[in-house]
Amino acid sequence: MLSLLHIENIAIIESCDIHFDAGFNVLTGETGAGKSIVIDAISAVLGQRTSRELIRTGAKSATVSAQFTGLPKIPWLDENGFPGEEELVLQREIYGNGRNACRVNGKLISVGQLQQLGRNLLDIHGQHDGQQLLDPACHLSYLDSFGNLGEQKEAYQSQYDDYMALKKKIRSLTMDEAERSRRVDILRYQIRELERARLRDGEEERLEARRKLLYESDRLISGLRSAADALGGTSGREGVVELLDEAEQGLRGISDLNDQLHAISEEIAVLSQQASIVQEAVEDLRREMDFDPQELDRVETRLALLSRLERRYGSSVAEMKAFLDRSKKELDQIASADDTLKMLHHEMESARKATLRKGEELSAARKKAALALQARVQEELRQLDMPRVTFETEFQPSAGEGGMDVTGIDQVQFLMSANMGEALKPIQKVASGGELARIMLALKNVLAEDDGIGSLVFDEVDTGVSGRAAQKVAEKMADVARHKQVLCVTHLPQIAAMADAHFSVQKDERDGRTYTNVTRLNRKGREGELGRLIGSGDMTETMQKSAAELLNRAEEYRKGIIRPEGSGEESGESPQPAPSA
Repeated sequence: MLSLLHIENIAIIESCDIHFDAGFNVLTGETGAGKSIVIDAISAVLGQRTSRELIRTGAKSATVSAQFTGLPKIPWLDENGFPGEEELVLQREIYGNGRNACRVNGKLISVGQLQQLGRNLLDIHGQHDGQQLLDPACHLSYLDSFGNLGEQKEAYQSQYDDYMALKKKIRSLTMDEAERSRRVDILRYQIRELERARLRDGEEERLEARRKLLYESDRLISGLRSAADALGGTSGREGVVELLDEAEQGLRGISDLNDQLHAISEEIAVLSQQASIVQEAVEDLRREMDFDPQELDRVETRLALLSRLERRYGSSVAEMKAFLDRSKKELDQIASADDTLKMLHHEMESARKATLRKGEELSAARKKAALALQARVQEELRQLDMPRVTFETEFQPSAGEGGMDVTGIDQVQFLMSANMGEALKPIQKVASGGELARIMLALKNVLAEDDGIGSLVFDEVDTGVSGRAAQKVAEKMADVARHKQVLCVTHLPQIAAMADAHFSVQKDERDGRTYTNVTRLNRKGREGELGRLIGSGDMTETMQKSAAELLNRAEEYRKGIIRPEGSGEESGESPQPAPSA
């Protein structure tokens, strides 16, 4: 259960600690006092979507912490590194730059992980849930949830996915004769064009380098000729190699006279040898650079071909080869398409029958669950003072192709008759606001019975309910609180009177700022708050008596209910406010 909620710098709440009981907890207060902010804070600490606009004006960040105690075994905890935890402290910090910091028992986790954990701890039901009840698209998920049909649904969907994959493959291979002939002609032309090109890896780079040389051939040959003349000499002039040889010979005869002459003679000998090597290299290059005048045309033509092919089939030789391989494979597939299609059609028919069998099994389970849901909801509605309401689930074949879609073979919607003798009609066409609130409460209670979640939050789901119906709703919530913790935001005195713990949410102004206070009320405080809910203006003696009578009747009703351990209201004490916000 949620035992402690700490809120800091959320909207008009500066700082607040709320200690909840295990049973039935209610929050009341004037419109705009901050009740919805408490629910927003709970949503935030459970990982739900939030906004930086939630941060109190002037604060850099907001923080919400929630302590949960008496936890059942939750598989998520073992799977995410919290084995054996029976008490959890969830914390979420929201910063003005949009960043979030989420922790469980001090360990950082992601917002997504916090959301996954939150689904196992607490379930919030708001006014928008009534709109979901009016939407037939949601009815099937309600039914599957009630019937615990997750495994059957997954088995069907897996088989359905296989069936649809085969249909897609058949569609990709199916074409008329004219289209097939056109495609074969295109593929053969593309294959022939690429094969004739005799593509070679790295060819384009080599041709680019060769073309650069050919464009500069005149300058290249001229430079090599000058270098060769300088090294080897020309008619009437000695070259570097010959001059170095003469210098070496001149020094060789005197190198024995001292060490310096010997060293110089050795260095010249080395230079002469290196000059001879360079001369041979230059001459080799001159012979290689004897260009064919037609070579540049051939290189340009080849590069133009490669460029044209790249525009059609890929940006490189590797991509064009891959295109060629795919084209050959597709051509082979078309050639053998008839045989392949026969085989695929056989497999698809088998898959269709298997999918239909799974769908029929799922449908049978749904119809069985629908009867149980009908009985349970009608019992809940009877307890909510709606004994004449008839509630049923209508099944229609799926509008999907072949009577199947991803959800199964059924279309489902809830029908009701609000009055005896009236025909059953879609719930969205019959239910009034008050009826809708009670039907939603009945449905939510039925769905929540076996979901393993220990805490339920009802955020003003009593809209449109009054009088005797309000009393029945109050009793129903008290009944639910026998086995689950219930937190309820309400404006109805009947519901507030039934609570084990009653919190008043009020706002005031200090120094030009608005602050919210959350106070746990004792008996006297509750009488005053119930009087405010019953009437308006100053408390009268009649209002005081009505409030006391409501509390007495609620206490009498709760005497027959076994309360969860740790629940119960404080009596005879002064109001205990949470730290002011």
